[in-house]
Amino acid sequence: MIDYIDRHKQEFGVEPICRVLRQAGERIAPSAYYAAKTRPASARSVRDERLKSEIEAIWRENYEVYGARKIWFALRRKGITVARCTVERLMPRVLFDVGSADSPIRDAPLWRWSKIWSDPRPISLLNSVHQDRKVTVP
Repeated sequence: MIDYIDRHKQEFGVEPICRVLRQAGERIAPSAYYAAKTRPASARSVRDERLKSEIEAIWRENYEVYGARKIWFALRRKGITVARCTVERLMPRVLFDVGSADSPIRDAPLWRWSKIWSDPRPISLLNSVHQDRKVTVP
């Protein structure tokens, strides 16, 4: 919301944008916008930015194939103490920032499941190699 106001405030001004957003159902006051702009970054967001650069560096050093678990181990080897759930939370943000809009990094999850989703048969009839499982004996 704040980014949207930043992009359009030169053309329309902050208060008219907030008024239109309020009419559209979004609740933001001009004072809330200005408070968000002057508020310092939280400790978590500062640490996240530092960790994202470390995660990206480790991911690139390891041929862009490491997942969250291996990156977590690599961070521990470097002496960076971080919870694995934090690495799991930041990994998609790092990968989506690294990849472009048509990057295979972005499309991998959808591509991986597209065969199962497009199959009209129930998922229970498919095994891991997409073979039919039919009972021939009563």
